[in-house]
Amino acid sequence: MDLTSMFVRNNDGLLIQLDNLVTVEEQSSPPQLYHNNRYMSATVSASLAPGMSISDGIDAMERIKEKVLGENFTTDLGGESRDFVESSSNTMFAFGLALLLIFLILAAQFESFIDPFIIILTVPMAVAGALFSLWLFGQTWNIFSQIGTVMLIGLVTKNGILIVEFANQLREQGMSKREAILQASETRLRPILMTSLTIALGALPIAIALGAASTSRIGMGVVIIGGTMFSLILTLFIIPAMYLMWSREKKHRPEFDKPEIQ
Repeated sequence: MDLTSMFVRNNDGLLIQLDNLVTVEEQSSPPQLYHNNRYMSATVSASLAPGMSISDGIDAMERIKEKVLGENFTTDLGGESRDFVESSSNTMFAFGLALLLIFLILAAQFESFIDPFIIILTVPMAVAGALFSLWLFGQTWNIFSQIGTVMLIGLVTKNGILIVEFANQLREQGMSKREAILQASETRLRPILMTSLTIALGALPIAIALGAASTSRIGMGVVIIGGTMFSLILTLFIIPAMYLMWSREKKHRPEFDKPEIQ
């Protein structure tokens, strides 16, 4: 229907064609207006390319935002992207808190801040092995691999505890620092191998995705196995070296003296 061909009456009762009074302009409007936090918004969604993770997608969106949008625009993540960012920040907080708690507990047990620091050095080695394992097996840094990394703090520090604790006992018996750490590393090699292999084999079903809907948890198994084995190899070299450099002298306890046979 042509609205401009319609007639309307004026104040004097005369008929006037509508196109003499108004101008018609055609425009399109969206069927509904989307809002986010009371602001008009537009939703941009995309699928990940093969081999890319959610982290890569978020980084790509941030680069596009800096290039295209002006200062008057604000952005906010939603869906899985928001969950990933929130879980990542929470996981890093949990990782730091777990590291701090273990350090304080070890400091109270060893009555020293040096020995716990030497033991904590196993954690960076385990994290490096975990990241290398993720890259080697083509896995991504997701919530499951982050949980596995937090688990590594408690799993790998026991290697350093076994060596440092036994070395301290030997030094309290009057043995030199070098002899004590060498004997402790040799004596504790078997329990370290047994516990590390047990942890790695226990996480193997997760890494090879046995069971229904277990594919998403492959990263956790890869992190645990890779971090444990990587830390196992380096612990036997790094911990004794750091112990020789930083450990303080221990007081000799008379109760450890062997009685003389007459």
